[in-house]
Amino acid sequence: MAKLIAIVGNNASGKTTLTKVLCRKGGFTPCFEQHEERPYQKLFSEDLQKYAFPNQVDFMLYRAEKEIEIRAGEFVGIQDGGLDQDFHLYTRLFHTKAFLTRKEYDLCQRTYQTLRALLPLPDLIIRLSAPHEVLRQRLLARNRKIDLEQIFTADDLPALENYLDEWLTSINPDMVMVVDSSEEDPGFDNILPDLMARIPEIPES
Repeated sequence: MAKLIAIVGNNASGKTTLTKVLCRKGGFTPCFEQHEERPYQKLFSEDLQKYAFPNQVDFMLYRAEKEIEIRAGEFVGIQDGGLDQDFHLYTRLFHTKAFLTRKEYDLCQRTYQTLRALLPLPDLIIRLSAPHEVLRQRLLARNRKIDLEQIFTADDLPALENYLDEWLTSINPDMVMVVDSSEEDPGFDNILPDLMARIPEIPES
């Protein structure tokens, strides 16, 4: 079974950038969020209450499908975010912001728990961390094809951080590597050697 690495973190913490860097340097298989390609994402941005539920279910199923694909291969796969982040951060946030009803949230939770019961956790979780003000400035500088302004704002950063912390407390700390991504280092050159050294040490599943 191939190994799976999940890169998690708050919005604008550098997940996509680090995924690209590690895959380029190590020849790993990437798996990105693919916002523009998901069938409900644009609809969700236009009608938050109507499409939050199908959008979240679609994302979780997509993440699970990618995990199955990676595990069936022969090479280390790296996910930008992942199934766990989609549920523990974004599903919780959308319920808090009333995009999801309680019943819809509960069904998302059942879906996530069933998928995770059938699929092993990532072998390594790289948690990116940066101060909220740094993340706020990065969000302001972003230019995405799909307008996410109505879905996420800088005011959501503290809540997302709390959700991330709460989830990771349930994970074996030996499976988590915390990386400071606050520096303006587009190539992660300052921490790349340590990361590349850690990946071969992932225990066999």
